[in-house]
Amino acid sequence: MSLINVTNLSFAYDGESDMVFDNVSFQIDTDWKLGFTGRNGRGKTTFLNLLRGKYEYSGAINSSVSFEYFPYEVNDKENLTIDVLKDISPDCMDWEIYRELSLLEVNDDVLYRPFSTLSNGEQTKVLLAALFLKQNSFLLIDEPTNHLDEKAREVVGNYLKKKKGFILVSHDRVLLDICVDHILSINRADIEIQKGNFSSWWENKQSQDNFELAHNAKLKKDINRLSAAAKRNAVWSDKVESSKHGTKNSGLKLDKGYVGHKSAKMMKRAKSIEARQQSALEEKSKLLQNIELDEELSISSLMHHNNRLVELGDVSVFYDDKAICNNISFTVNQGQRVALCGKNGCGKSSVLKLICGEKIMYQGNLHRASGLKISYVSQDTSHLHGTLTDYAKSLCIDESVFKSTLRKMDFKRTQFEKDIADFSEGQKKKVLIAGSLCENAHLYIWDEPLNFIDVISRIQIEKLILKYKPTLLFVEHDIAFAKNVATDFVTI
Repeated sequence: MSLINVTNLSFAYDGESDMVFDNVSFQIDTDWKLGFTGRNGRGKTTFLNLLRGKYEYSGAINSSVSFEYFPYEVNDKENLTIDVLKDISPDCMDWEIYRELSLLEVNDDVLYRPFSTLSNGEQTKVLLAALFLKQNSFLLIDEPTNHLDEKAREVVGNYLKKKKGFILVSHDRVLLDICVDHILSINRADIEIQKGNFSSWWENKQSQDNFELAHNAKLKKDINRLSAAAKRNAVWSDKVESSKHGTKNSGLKLDKGYVGHKSAKMMKRAKSIEARQQSALEEKSKLLQNIELDEELSISSLMHHNNRLVELGDVSVFYDDKAICNNISFTVNQGQRVALCGKNGCGKSSVLKLICGEKIMYQGNLHRASGLKISYVSQDTSHLHGTLTDYAKSLCIDESVFKSTLRKMDFKRTQFEKDIADFSEGQKKKVLIAGSLCENAHLYIWDEPLNFIDVISRIQIEKLILKYKPTLLFVEHDIAFAKNVATDFVTI
């Protein structure tokens, strides 16, 4: 066991006025299985890069261990997989490679195939195996389960559960519950570490938030009450003071000593009220700093005159004359939220694109309701560039509503002037989702919309779907999300 000590760490990107980290300090035990969470753009990947010495910063990061980062960059994907592994971990023995692949439920035959021929899931597992073949390193694992199907995520989770000594950046609540024993959270105002998994951290956060909200409401009432008391006291004090120069109703002269004593007493009381009010204001100012903004989202869904919006009957989809899925049959009726399930590479994305009207080779019967308006969110974000204003114009949506939706999803106003190509991956996905929410559509088709998106935004989107009940056909491997929002499941 050793410690990674972070002391007074401050960092901002060149040309940026916003600090990513501002004088933060904490310790990490290298034996921990550390889940790393926080909203998009808060600096999770940046922190991993700081550990790796990628950027200059002020403060200190002291550690006696070296760091290894996932995902590795494979320079030549045409190399055999075993050569890729040996390049990454040249000192590992063959039996160690077989052991790690077995734990990850990967067949040995992938070792003698070009790395490029492996599925996304197989590539992820092979690179994870390479990571854990490294000796005496603290491992930095950055979102390993994006694009992995439900079964592959379960396998990776159980694999990581048997390991130790890593930071895992992930927004998958189920995965974090399976395999971590501490949570490192980048909050709005600070960074904190708690023992436990994601669910225990989330429960503690909600309890703390609820306590602060209730205490804030109490202090607000106290401040209003003290303010009213101070005003009354000021009026009384003025009356007493002015009475020094008058007479009693009987015509007798006032006892100015008594009046002065009474005035001093009221002044003392006023100072006491002022001190209590100031104390309450100071206490109130320390609250709600880490309350996450999760304002309610809305969606511009339309009703269609037909109940049946889409129907597939014995549809087979082809890629380069090869069938990638066969005899698919299902219907999407108005009001349904259909989760399309299946392992990686089974053709889910192709089916969604086919329904959207893309030119994809298929056989069978496909029916789309006449006049059907579809809003589509793609897996891919590589096409995003230019300003948010340009993007809103390209979709013919209201720019102010679009930007307001992004603000509700934790975008800062300074982000609005940047090129979308420079956004984090999670922020790019939010641009796609916010655009879709602003489109008037009968059917929303979302292909893995939550890749890279933070947990709080995922919960925001869940609440939106459950409230507005749009007709939705989606592919999503976040098990918690799919179970919470889907009315029907179709496996292909």
